[in-house]
Amino acid sequence: MTGTAVTGEHVGRVWSQLVGQESAVELLASAAESAAALVSGRTDDHGSMTHAWLFTGPPGSGRSVAARTFAAALQCTVDGGCGECQGCRTTLSGTHADVKLVVPEGLSISVAEMRALVQTAARRPTTGHWQIVIIEDADRLTEGASNALLKAVEEPPDRTVFLLCAPSDHPDDVSVTIRSRCRLVSLRTPAPEAIATVLAERDGIDPERARWAAAVCGGHVGRARRLATDDNARARRAAVLRIPLGLRRAEDVFRCADELINTAEADATEESKARDEAEQDALRTAMGSGGTGKGVAAAKRAADAAVRALEKRQKSRATRTQRDTLDLALVDLAGFYRDVLVQVSGSNAALIHPDFAEQSAEAARQWGPVSTLRRLEAVLSCRDAIGWNVKPRIAVEAMLTTLREG
Repeated sequence: MTGTAVTGEHVGRVWSQLVGQESAVELLASAAESAAALVSGRTDDHGSMTHAWLFTGPPGSGRSVAARTFAAALQCTVDGGCGECQGCRTTLSGTHADVKLVVPEGLSISVAEMRALVQTAARRPTTGHWQIVIIEDADRLTEGASNALLKAVEEPPDRTVFLLCAPSDHPDDVSVTIRSRCRLVSLRTPAPEAIATVLAERDGIDPERARWAAAVCGGHVGRARRLATDDNARARRAAVLRIPLGLRRAEDVFRCADELINTAEADATEESKARDEAEQDALRTAMGSGGTGKGVAAAKRAADAAVRALEKRQKSRATRTQRDTLDLALVDLAGFYRDVLVQVSGSNAALIHPDFAEQSAEAARQWGPVSTLRRLEAVLSCRDAIGWNVKPRIAVEAMLTTLREG
């Protein structure tokens, strides 16, 4: 593998998951090649491989996908990302013993969670080539958690790799001391043509539906797939994009606020319910629920306490899911008002919501650029307010009042 160009079939099938990220694939595949040479003892030169990486990019660019794919290439036992060996398959499915994935289920990653993770990361790999820690949403690290991680990143064990993911629109949310010790991998928003090709060829989606989803997803591959396959997702998006021209009366403000909040809550409930119940049942079983004999009462009390702690974490996860769903709606709204500005200016720039071009053109005839900008600013301010823990209903109602009045 050493000395082979990082192109064509050599790149490995795992890299096909990174849509429209050719430069990132070249960098990561080269690093995986250097890592394999280190593991095999062919060289002691680290080359382009390093112990800490920071994946940044806009929403939907595939930060966590890139991290998981790179982890699979590092654990690959064949050719640095074949996609077929046990190392690749278990890493991509999340079951590899030496790949720890941290996905914050609440609004932050705690210092206790990070300290436990750092202790685990200090061990030698058991079945793979590397001990790998993937931290999605590293911008959610608390100050204490950042400090705990920094110590590990400053003095990492020989076979430990940290892969951090953070949005490029808030890079300062990852402390500068951690960023300075990471190699940066910048991802870009993939082109609609690349997304459509992946949906059609890899996921078997009708090409026409794939092209539509790719055009309206804002460069978010996961959302494109959901819009192409989920009737409810398409209906929710359409309902959001009807809001701007539907705010004719004062009562419309509260009706639309109810729809936005209730939809977000329903999404969170639907996503969490089955998972929550399964987690609680598994925890009770693990702690001896339903047993008989000596010590059952004490075991039941311990199990009940553990379940209450789990329920607290699940509630935090549901809150995050609700906010993420609501934020997606706000992003769609912001895109609509941006399209109105494009129509007002007569620009030839591509529309974010081309299937709602008629509605944004109608809005452009009704509003001037200053009024449209005020509306756009109201949407962005609502996103900021929710990020600062303002109650979503209050923030949304304030936003919709401005959207109606201009």
